[in-house]
Amino acid sequence: MATVKQVAEYILHSFAQKEENDLTNLKLQKLMYYIQGFNLALNNERLIDAGVEAWQHGPVFPEAYHLYKSSGDSVIPFSKPSNHSAFTTDQIELMDEVIDIYGKYSGWTLRNMTHQESPWLRGCS
Repeated sequence: MATVKQVAEYILHSFAQKEENDLTNLKLQKLMYYIQGFNLALNNERLIDAGVEAWQHGPVFPEAYHLYKSSGDSVIPFSKPSNHSAFTTDQIELMDEVIDIYGKYSGWTLRNMTHQESPWLRGCS
């Protein structure tokens, strides 16, 4: 199982390579939530070693929030070299697919999407 920081840094590195990097803490949280959810659904196990909490603006991994909260609602700066050694090929493929599909949406759009889905509506955290 990967740590919150390892998954966050994987996502941050993916966005740092994009021409238009719009990765805020809000968007990071939602992408991590979708990565965790899809891994649970497809592989019946968590990819991230921490639980998610239900906060006002949707699901949040508190550790990741606190790591990057200094960026406020701005793009999170990131320039560390990529380190994929914590992940299997299948995990990388899953994360890349979630980033490709959901990464095109803004943090606020993802926030609104999570608020319309059954885990949020049921009050699960």
